[in-house]
Amino acid sequence: MEIIIKNISKGRVRVMRLQLQKNSYRSANEILTNSPLLKEIEEILLSSDIDLSSLSRSHYNHILRELFKTYGWQHSPSPFHEPVNPFAAIELTKHNIGLEIGFRHASLMGHNLLKFQLSSSHHSDRIDVGIFIVTTKKFQKQMYNIYHHNWAGAMNFEKADRYLRHFKTDFRLPIYLVGIDVA
Repeated sequence: MEIIIKNISKGRVRVMRLQLQKNSYRSANEILTNSPLLKEIEEILLSSDIDLSSLSRSHYNHILRELFKTYGWQHSPSPFHEPVNPFAAIELTKHNIGLEIGFRHASLMGHNLLKFQLSSSHHSDRIDVGIFIVTTKKFQKQMYNIYHHNWAGAMNFEKADRYLRHFKTDFRLPIYLVGIDVA
């Protein structure tokens, strides 16, 4: 599934085709294969209603979070018994699936992935699989070249993929990695 975004800049028409790259760790794809939520996630991420020209990292994160909420995804409470840190909670959950949108700085990647592990063992918000959404390097470069939005230092699909491959035996929870990309 892909959408086409046209950008008219300096008298030229540029076309950005959004598509998704995916990778599965610890059999996450097998858990999600028959889940209608996987199609729902793709539909949200490839929504033609999103104006790419306005997307800074924080704004894109906010837009996606709100879109997911309209589909019934809920903000997850902290995996700790007391409110220790607002960044300790998984961003969104639905039907035992945890979802993180990783547009923050790449240095926080381990922190984001560790939240899945903490939540999977917490009795009140048990999740069976984590979905980690990031953008690709190519997407980030296009956002800068076309719209002058600085995504430098943000997490990206390629780095998350290397990270997960390296630590896949250390993570117990299946993780499905999704990269928002341009063709």
